[in-house]
Amino acid sequence: MTRAPAGLDVLRSQKVAGALVERIRALVDRPVSLMEVCGTHTVAISRWGLRSLMPQELRLLSGPGCPVCVTPVSGIDRAIAAARLPGVAVVTFGDMMRVPGSSSSLESERAGGADVRIVYSPLEALAAARAEPGREVVLVGVGFETTSPAIAATVVRAEREGVRNLSVLPLFKLVPPALEVLARVPGRPLDGFLCPGHVSVIIGARAYEPVAERFGIPCVVAGFEPVDILAGVAMLLAQAQRARDDSGKAEVETQYRRAVTPEGNPAALRLLDEVFEVCDAEWRGIGAIPRSGYAFRERFRAFDAVARLGLPETRVPDESGCVCGEIMLGLRQPPDCPLFGTRCAPRTPVGPCMVSSEGACAAFHRYEMSGGADGR
Repeated sequence: MTRAPAGLDVLRSQKVAGALVERIRALVDRPVSLMEVCGTHTVAISRWGLRSLMPQELRLLSGPGCPVCVTPVSGIDRAIAAARLPGVAVVTFGDMMRVPGSSSSLESERAGGADVRIVYSPLEALAAARAEPGREVVLVGVGFETTSPAIAATVVRAEREGVRNLSVLPLFKLVPPALEVLARVPGRPLDGFLCPGHVSVIIGARAYEPVAERFGIPCVVAGFEPVDILAGVAMLLAQAQRARDDSGKAEVETQYRRAVTPEGNPAALRLLDEVFEVCDAEWRGIGAIPRSGYAFRERFRAFDAVARLGLPETRVPDESGCVCGEIMLGLRQPPDCPLFGTRCAPRTPVGPCMVSSEGACAAFHRYEMSGGADGR
């Protein structure tokens, strides 16, 4: 079968997008607040100007969907403490380099002579450990359920190969428990969650059913193209309208059916359960969320960098004047922060939402400040 020309695909997408915008406008007859909980959605909404297409009464809020943004100061401080130890190489994904700890960052430590390396896959950390058996290699384990299986697989492989100089600083986060916290935030009712596509490939759409059933908040798992997001918004609004008309209840729907199933990825879930156990976790700007993180099971405890290297735990307040926590809770938008665009900018970030490329502040600053978006 002959494929349609690329230009025709674009025209079709534009036509579909236009129809979806009209449907969204028709469905909004009162103030509505929807929240995306995925950094990729956050960037796409800003990049494609989707906020400017929405009716005045519809607010698109950015939740804690960036794993870099929610990594606590104590976690950064532990990574820095590891980097300062003799004979230790800290390997990390690039977005973590500039995230501020209490007094430094991994980027600053590397500039001062520490062995801090950027990797693009956990397997690169394993390769580094193999290549330098006399050096302890510490992988900064940051990510949601999307990244965690790859790190779990790397640990299993290291155990099988007998690699003893690799450890992981576990800073993982789980999305569904965070949604329950967001659903309880006082003074900011939500009419729907736009749920993350990548995470949902692993955990499945059914993982959000307790949120929909317990809190009555519709959930839609959406893809990342502009048309995907617009379709997800329209599905959320239709659900909210049915609930108001007493003809329906909050449900979990999947727009991103080409990638997400109800049950998720069984192999990845088994791997996570083999290596990790669920634990409480600290979220930067939000606080402790019960059962929202991963810790190593006893069998793999030797790979825990905290226990292995005796990394200290610090307790420090969040950045003075930074409102990243309130932004991630949907209580404020990036321009509401007194530091936004002045003291806190992409080249001089104060808070994590400006550091990460998927942070709400960074996305808004890059795509919406010059585009005239009103920041609703």
